[in-house]
Amino acid sequence: QVQLVESGGGSVQAGGTLTLSCATSTYPWPDYCMGWFRQAPGKEREGVAVLASGGSSKYADSVKGRFTLSKDSAKNTLVLQMRSLRPEDSGMYYCAAHKFWRWGAPCLPFDPNGDFGYSAQGTQVTVSS
Repeated sequence: QVQLVESGGGSVQAGGTLTLSCATSTYPWPDYCMGWFRQAPGKEREGVAVLASGGSSKYADSVKGRFTLSKDSAKNTLVLQMRSLRPEDSGMYYCAAHKFWRWGAPCLPFDPNGDFGYSAQGTQVTVSS
């Protein structure tokens, strides 16, 4: 079972920057579809950004141009850089790994079928206006 551990998050003012990191020592890194989802109080969990091996990062429309997802191969860590943060970016952020992804399959920031496994705790991001 994939073990995902987040770090980062916190509180910033609108326009600020935060960086989230997700570390895993158990995922088969040569082939992966991983990323971040978030959930605000009273709302459904939504995809933020995902990255698959051999592919480019895919972003939700709401974060395009502001967030950057990348992989630090040396540290087996997924890094989400968040810039120009807005109050609507606030929520609990969860690192996620697709449980059934195979090379060449689509890797998108959506999870209608529950195909992603999520970190147990998440990390809170709060953006004040």
